[in-house]
Amino acid sequence: MKDTIWTKPLYYVIAFVFASISLYPIILMILSSFKPSREIFMNPLSLPKSFSLETYQTLLDQIPFMTYFYNSAIVSVTSVILILVTTSLAAFYIARYTFWWNNFMFFFFLMGMMIPIKLGIVPLFVIMKNLDLLNSLWSLIFMYTAQGIPLSILILTGFFRTMQRELEEAARMDGASDLRILWNVVLPLMRPAIGTVAIINFIQSWNDFFFPLIFITDDVKKTIPVGMLSLFGEHSADWGALFAGLTLSSLPMIVLFFIASKQFMEGLTDGAVK
Repeated sequence: MKDTIWTKPLYYVIAFVFASISLYPIILMILSSFKPSREIFMNPLSLPKSFSLETYQTLLDQIPFMTYFYNSAIVSVTSVILILVTTSLAAFYIARYTFWWNNFMFFFFLMGMMIPIKLGIVPLFVIMKNLDLLNSLWSLIFMYTAQGIPLSILILTGFFRTMQRELEEAARMDGASDLRILWNVVLPLMRPAIGTVAIINFIQSWNDFFFPLIFITDDVKKTIPVGMLSLFGEHSADWGALFAGLTLSSLPMIVLFFIASKQFMEGLTDGAVK
């Protein structure tokens, strides 16, 4: 009985400590976004002397931040949609149809997780050049789609294989096609897995710095991570505007996580059990 009385509060204390450690950098970033650079260096851990939006105005005056934001949103949302469409079809095929090449196909997709895609940056650059996709947002969309497919196949295939077939067989007896079964029967039951795949790939494409730096040269087509580089001068940086930009760029990920957090948690726990 004593263990029960003391164990539960201890769990809450441990959870509070870990939550505080995780949230502290985010809170510090938001507070620093209201400070000028001088105040950040003088009192980095204190509250702002005045909550002014001057740093945000400076950010919008120095760089075309909203253009970068729009480019990042287009690239991330489009790549996530392509990943969900392609991987749901491929995972459903691998999990539900038995052919001699299924295991080979599944292993072929998983090889994308074993080989770092950045090792092939030179041939990838040549391919994008030959396809006339350099300095185009489509080059980033195709790269993030290809990069996100292996892990998404692994997650969705695991969920498909553990789902019962009775509902699918009943729908097939009623005359439903395979695509209709996938869309109307299976995918609504796969929301935890779909939410997990969407969040993981959105964050990966939204925060990526490497591929936009390689494939994009036009300033109006840059994404947020590369566009924010212009805030760093040769000898100094406007840290207030930089923190303001980081705060604004973090908002979509925070909103997405709150919207799909339930599906994300269920997807992680269900995947661990299965």
